[in-house]
Amino acid sequence: MSRSYSDIAARIRVPAGFFLGLLYIVFARPTRDGLFWGTLIAMTGLTVRAAAAGYLAKNQSLATGGPYAYIRHPLYLGSMLAGIGYCIAGGRWWFFVLLFLFLGAIYWPVIRREELHLSRLFAEDHGPYARTVPFLLPRFSAWPTERRNPSRFRWALYLKNHEYRAFFAFVAIVFILLIKLYY
Repeated sequence: MSRSYSDIAARIRVPAGFFLGLLYIVFARPTRDGLFWGTLIAMTGLTVRAAAAGYLAKNQSLATGGPYAYIRHPLYLGSMLAGIGYCIAGGRWWFFVLLFLFLGAIYWPVIRREELHLSRLFAEDHGPYARTVPFLLPRFSAWPTERRNPSRFRWALYLKNHEYRAFFAFVAIVFILLIKLYY
């Protein structure tokens, strides 16, 4: 069976991410300022991801509430912000090169694949939503449907989407960077 590049990218994104994480841990050379600012930016990204995860009922309904009222892919935006923060905290310029190569080669095709999946799964709702809500750069006002029928964050969805794993990974990474900084 023939697979598209986006299918392959979707399959390898987690193992590739772990490989990059290992390189990161081995080669990181944090500074105090870099660790402070990088941690702050990464935490911002994780907060965006956490907020989005509490509105996402995968393949059950089109997420249009919370962060999804402002941007179609807040989880990916949060991942990008976290990645930038980790690059700053890690203290190596070439981490940015690896991050942007990873985002372009792996995440971009996966995002496009997800857009196609959502347009098929939620054919009636996705078109108007996609025409109104930006892809990756947030708008400043909520999507009109969210203002008329607001949804709310649900901890059950946050837990079901396993977003807590990103938080625990963040804590572990910061802990390792602190050890590398002071020892």
